[in-house]
Amino acid sequence: MRQKLHPQMALMPALVDHEHALELDAISRILDAHPQVVDLVFHDLPRGRVMPRTGRPAMTAEQVLRAAIVKQMHGLSYEQLEFHLADSLSFRTFCRLDVTRPSPRKSALQGNIKRVAAPTWEEINQLLVMYAKAEGIEDGRKVRFDCTVTETNIHEPSDEALLWDVVRVLTRLMTRANEVFGLRFTDHTRRAKRRANGVRNAKNDKVRKQQYVDLLAVTNDTLARARRVAEELETVKAADFVQVVKAEALAAELKRFISLGERVEDQTHRRVVFGEIVPAEEKVVSIFEDHTDIIVKDRRDTLYGHKLCLAVGGSSLVLDAVVLEGNPADSTLAVDMVDRQERLYGRVPSQAALDGGFASRANLETLKARGVQDVCFSKGRGLLVSEMVRSSWVYRKLRDFRAGIEGCISFLKRCFGLSRCLWRGLRAFGAYVWASVVTANLLTIARHELQGSS
Repeated sequence: MRQKLHPQMALMPALVDHEHALELDAISRILDAHPQVVDLVFHDLPRGRVMPRTGRPAMTAEQVLRAAIVKQMHGLSYEQLEFHLADSLSFRTFCRLDVTRPSPRKSALQGNIKRVAAPTWEEINQLLVMYAKAEGIEDGRKVRFDCTVTETNIHEPSDEALLWDVVRVLTRLMTRANEVFGLRFTDHTRRAKRRANGVRNAKNDKVRKQQYVDLLAVTNDTLARARRVAEELETVKAADFVQVVKAEALAAELKRFISLGERVEDQTHRRVVFGEIVPAEEKVVSIFEDHTDIIVKDRRDTLYGHKLCLAVGGSSLVLDAVVLEGNPADSTLAVDMVDRQERLYGRVPSQAALDGGFASRANLETLKARGVQDVCFSKGRGLLVSEMVRSSWVYRKLRDFRAGIEGCISFLKRCFGLSRCLWRGLRAFGAYVWASVVTANLLTIARHELQGSS
């Protein structure tokens, strides 16, 4: 049966006299001061096992939370995390792992950490923000806002690569259906791969289009065969109930990739054959992470992932984060972000500093009407300084204050993996973002406390 807290450890190693060990100890004290954090994690984890008398004991909610923090803080894979928890006495002490027992395997670490949902991480962050307010670290009266992009873990999307992905994935699933249920099909992966390489290496547009047309034909044929196999799987009648369940699961997976493959084939046909410009919101850029958005930044860089809007205080704490759908203009986000600050603190910030992309007269008037005294857009875009803030001196201070959020975003991306989400699925994407934010905030609060005590 899963527990919230680990019982008293048999051995408690002494704290290592090192800067990072002191930071881990400070983070540990912060978590110990908030036992409700463990309760939140505990509710996301399964409570028991099918065979409770077999296998090693499940990780406690406290161990799952602390292992996730170690993982995000050091940018570790689950395999690396398994090694460091087995090898490092400091990490084992921080994660409350009994030194007399084997450390968790990577499958257990992955299975437990990924069960902690994004809303749970967000609630944990709100508790930390309120703790920082009580400790005088961050009062939320002066806040800066900006947007960034976290990429999904996909390869650079191109039409030929997506078509090749469709063919090889559907073929792999149909191969499994053939091995288990004897449902035969024709394998066209070698031909599809040659055509995809032909598109990349074509010397001119005429040859490239010929290669594309044949690749589309191969993809259509594979999709047709996959539909037939999926239908046959749905009619499987086996004496073994387990085999029926496997057939239904395999049919559902085939149908999912067939649907995505049809969209990829349609967008490629429209672009290559008809010369049509396919809108970004209609495109599929990955059949594995189909939730991925196309984000164009400053009309220069094209990124594939999700746009985030962050609120950061003067202490460099990330007060709020929103994972956005699509690529909305920054000017549509300003009022909502301030409203979220009001729900968090019970009042709007006195001063708000925003990038020029957020600037509009409607936003300025709405925020002023909500009670924000000084609203600084780094680029006025037709707005006068006297309309935004009380004086030119205040404007310069807030403009410089806003520039500091760029360093905070860089810190999140370089040190906590926010540049690219390595977890699969939209639900896991939100959890990954919030896990990075919570870990960064814990370290920031710990450093403030260590500086105050020195």
